[in-house]
Amino acid sequence: MDNRQAIREGKVYLGIEFGSTRIKAVLTGPDQQPIAIGSHTWKDKLVDGMWSYSLEAVRAGMQDAYLDMKRDAQARWGETVRALGGLGVSAMMHGYLPFDGEMNLLTPFRTWRNTITGEAAAELTELLGFNIPQRWSIAHLYQAVLKGEEHLPRVRFLTTLAGYAHWLLSGEKVLGVGDAAGVFPIDSGSLTYDPQMLAKVEARLAPKGYPWRLRDILPAALPAGAKAGTLTAAGAALLDPSGDLQPGAILCPPEGDAGTGMVATDAVAARTGNVSAGTSIFAMVVLEKPLSKLYPEIDIVATPDGRPVAMVHCNTCTSDLNAWVGLLREALETFGAKVSGDELYTRLFQLALQGRKDCGSVTSFNCFSGEPVLGTADGVPMLIRRPEDAFTLPDFMRAQINSALATLAVGMETLTVQEKVAIEKIMGHGGLFKTPEVGQRLLAAAIRTPVTVMETAGEGGAWGIALLAAYAALGGEQETLADWLDRRVFADAAAVTLAPEAEDVAGFDAYLARYRAAIPAEAAACRALRS
Repeated sequence: MDNRQAIREGKVYLGIEFGSTRIKAVLTGPDQQPIAIGSHTWKDKLVDGMWSYSLEAVRAGMQDAYLDMKRDAQARWGETVRALGGLGVSAMMHGYLPFDGEMNLLTPFRTWRNTITGEAAAELTELLGFNIPQRWSIAHLYQAVLKGEEHLPRVRFLTTLAGYAHWLLSGEKVLGVGDAAGVFPIDSGSLTYDPQMLAKVEARLAPKGYPWRLRDILPAALPAGAKAGTLTAAGAALLDPSGDLQPGAILCPPEGDAGTGMVATDAVAARTGNVSAGTSIFAMVVLEKPLSKLYPEIDIVATPDGRPVAMVHCNTCTSDLNAWVGLLREALETFGAKVSGDELYTRLFQLALQGRKDCGSVTSFNCFSGEPVLGTADGVPMLIRRPEDAFTLPDFMRAQINSALATLAVGMETLTVQEKVAIEKIMGHGGLFKTPEVGQRLLAAAIRTPVTVMETAGEGGAWGIALLAAYAALGGEQETLADWLDRRVFADAAAVTLAPEAEDVAGFDAYLARYRAAIPAEAAACRALRS
């Protein structure tokens, strides 16, 4: 079946992902490869001191990304999308979206970017003997409890951004097990919330007298391959107000961007992993056995089919780099030069490989917010260098990319050095890898591991959730997710692997030593500028 016929017969699969700066829609054909793409740009805002997105922006952005994809499909294939074989929604993980019984949001959406739950995260970690990161939904809920926030008696449902978008389209209050693992710890045997940990938290909450139990307000957790509802008439009208899109498509469980990134890079089997590098950066490594102890810089989450995963998550990756590129573009435009964004990024990234391996003395902190891996509660971007050293554009650009990788390298040392976790392959995806070789080569040096990037690396999690939609719609329970991906999607995938080069490793180590030594300066800058 060709793509025109597939669109005409509704045998296509749609993935929508809410990233930090872009909502993306990817339509796949019978061979599971992207055949149409749409996007919508958006930005978080500070609301009452919290990083947030409005629910109106969620609905409008999802619709705009879908309609952009629909126009692309019409332009490429001469067919109007009227039906879908499967549909899935993914989004940035964690955060806090509490609703009352009428699905009215009780507080502005508190995203993963808010590092305001330190007290709750520490208390829950001690109570459960399990690392609870600040951005997890349970940490946000418990912090609200510690503060005695007035909305708590009215809470009837707590979910993530992906879970909310899924509810808009299907009416179902569910999550994929990977996203659910960022709400509350998952039991890897039953693939549901850990019952003993639930009981401990509920016992701690009982004296508060809230008219709900924690287990009753959490969305149901479902593994990859499960059917998680169908597209309702209201959901179809939300995506496509023209009325062209018909209801009835099967929805897969909604997932977090970490899980869909693993799917999009064929990294869901043990001893594999991936690094997603965009607004934030994180590594996901599928474990063969549990870690020997609790590490505050490592989260234990799950693949979409429930395998335990060690996650090293860093709040900031490319935001400061993007700001510097924007400044350089503004300088060029002052002189009348017109350069496309893609061309400017490509040329500047390529310059980074001409810089000194250790970046000279240039050291950059890209922190837009607090960074738990570094132990900083807040963040401000900062650039430092020795005044007697040469200051060149190649050194500067290499330092910017190294800065985007530095916090990840700190966290990954725990896995590879202290825990001796075996990793056979690390897959890279996200915006940092759009320019061939550069980000890939510097990441390999930073984590001392070969890094593979596929031709589809730029498609990211929107393609990953489209694959999960196809897996559910086509009867995914008949074979494991890893086997299905290997057989149906990645059997002939084109990819490039780069091993770490000794000189790059030595240069990055020298950069990281300066970076670590200057962390107190970053903390002091935060205190000075955020006070």
